[in-house]
Amino acid sequence: MSSLKFVHNAIGVDEAGRGCLAGPVVAAAVLLDENYDWSSLNDSKKLSEKRRDEFYLEIVNHSKYSIIQKCNKEVDSLNILQATLLAMSEAIHSLSCPDAPILIDGNQVPPNIRAPYECIPAGDAKIINIAAASILAKVTRDKLMKEYALKFPEYSFEKHKGYGTKDHLDALKQYGPCDIHRFSYAPVKKLIRLY
Repeated sequence: MSSLKFVHNAIGVDEAGRGCLAGPVVAAAVLLDENYDWSSLNDSKKLSEKRRDEFYLEIVNHSKYSIIQKCNKEVDSLNILQATLLAMSEAIHSLSCPDAPILIDGNQVPPNIRAPYECIPAGDAKIINIAAASILAKVTRDKLMKEYALKFPEYSFEKHKGYGTKDHLDALKQYGPCDIHRFSYAPVKKLIRLY
């Protein structure tokens, strides 16, 4: 049983991939089924990949949800904060639940939010609704990065999911950026002129 709190009839919102050097940022909004037992659901960062995948299936089968991604080019064009907030806003609006209060992970408010909302720093470790959104965003993004790994095998995206690990930075130095890298991010930006 998790120690997280469940908030009735509230939309949870979170994202995955803000700190990555490659790939999209993914946001999810979710309104969980009130009659389903969510007591064992936990923060995606505290779950194994297998357990996250299991929870993902439970969430998509027992909730209303929306998942929106903004590609690396949108991240470069808008900046990561604005791309993230826009993805969150679109995910919330596509749920079409105008009266449900919104619980947002972090301390930034997405644009055009008309329902009552609360920003909760580290909300995915406190609120089940937000933890569910974090699982949807994380699992979706990890699957995308595994698909990109098949297209760009030299970067090992299936292992680090685009984060700036030593292996990723070494591959960047050896091969240069690929089509899904975020060119506005400093470790990528400084290599562009070399390739």
